[in-house]
Amino acid sequence: MKIMISAAEAIEKGVWNDILRLFGRDKNEEIWPKEEFILTEEQAIQLKLIKK
Repeated sequence: MKIMISAAEAIEKGVWNDILRLFGRDKNEEIWPKEEFILTEEQAIQLKLIKK
């Protein structure tokens, strides 16, 4: 299963820094609020976005 989360949702849920780390992104680069990131089920569980 793949989980999609936008940058705005990640910020709202408090996992933005984790998303940046997982995707190798820089906190100073420009990212649009609607930009989406695709997580594996394992990554989403690790970030506590879903339960197993």
